[in-house]
Amino acid sequence: MNVPAILALAALSLGAAQAQTAPAQLLPPAPLLLPLDSRPATRVLPALIANLRGPDGIGAQAAVVPAALLGDATRGADPAALAGWLAAQPTDRPLVAALDALAYGGLVQSRTSTLSAEQALARLAPIREWAARTGQPVYAFVTLPREPDATDRARNLAVARALVGWAREGVFRELHVTWDDALPGNPAPQEGAALAADAPANVRVYPGADEVLSMLVARARAPQPATVRIEYSDPEKAKTVVRYEGIPLIQSAVNHAEASGYTVAPTGVADLTLYVYNGGDPRRAALRVSALLRAGAVAVADVNQVNLGNVRLWSDLSTLRQNANLRALAAWGTPGNNLGTALAHAKVALPAAGVAANPVRQDALLAREYANDVIYSAELRAALRKAVPEAALNTPQAQDKLLSLARDYFPLRLGGTYSLEDARLPWGRSFEWDFDLQPR
Repeated sequence: MNVPAILALAALSLGAAQAQTAPAQLLPPAPLLLPLDSRPATRVLPALIANLRGPDGIGAQAAVVPAALLGDATRGADPAALAGWLAAQPTDRPLVAALDALAYGGLVQSRTSTLSAEQALARLAPIREWAARTGQPVYAFVTLPREPDATDRARNLAVARALVGWAREGVFRELHVTWDDALPGNPAPQEGAALAADAPANVRVYPGADEVLSMLVARARAPQPATVRIEYSDPEKAKTVVRYEGIPLIQSAVNHAEASGYTVAPTGVADLTLYVYNGGDPRRAALRVSALLRAGAVAVADVNQVNLGNVRLWSDLSTLRQNANLRALAAWGTPGNNLGTALAHAKVALPAAGVAANPVRQDALLAREYANDVIYSAELRAALRKAVPEAALNTPQAQDKLLSLARDYFPLRLGGTYSLEDARLPWGRSFEWDFDLQPR
């Protein structure tokens, strides 16, 4: 092992030891997580963000619903199984919950469920009962479905309206009402505006879906005040309406920042700079990120293309050896997905009250984000689609091909070096993969 690598590992180990000895009483307890469905972006990523802080050991890690109990593209979650899981959990932690999982079986099922509003609310009774029984805070969200998939918008809106009433009663510490994929013609923005008009202070309404559980994790796990300054690679383009949000990018960024627990600082020094790559010269963007890192904490959200990281931007950042210095990075989904997950990760990664994120876990999470958001989204997915037809991806042969193709992109080095141990397509499609990285 060379000297720089030894020094990097020593720094990680020292930081980890310091994080282990930080006063645990300053940390909010690790939450219970009820994800939207079983996808890695909605289940694995929020748990990893929740686990950035605090010592190792029982009670220091977030408890998350097992993937087998959650819904997927074709099968909804069993509400009785989810209620049973919740009833068996410790009662001394906050709960962070995607209410669509319990009410309808998941995000996909929320669009087509035949349940009435009364039946959906009855499925949510365990959340209300848990809050009353434990006295612990509940951070929750519910979505307004996308068009044209929604088959009973009136039902979904009635459920959301009833949950706003629950928030007014104090069932939720926070309730976020979000809408999914706001393409032209989707009435969700108007529905959301009507809900927001008389909502209590603990209700937020904005576009979002897959990223929201991570953002609520930041609210629960890192409630300390923090400021963020947002910078764009193309400031003029940021003023235009962005796809899947139905609002200008600058407004979406503010929405996601405030919903994650930040105060947005228009100018001057802030605890975090969120650099949003939304077009232009990627090399110039990489140099700007490098300059910003010399002044303070930086997270990068790459939103120029949906579900596709910019290879040149991330290659130049790698050449500059700056990827490992970021507080967070995101390039995996829609603009809102990327803004929300980058801001949430960074919020928990920022030091607060003398407690810093565990540096070993922080580096491992950055490595996972890079492997997913850059390697897979920008390169590996295309190679897989070229090698295997989409209709044949839900086969053992396709899984084997994925692993074979993926090995060419590893080992991956950030602060530490990571090898790829396994790779799979959990929903039998090319949109997302799941994988295991191991430090060397």
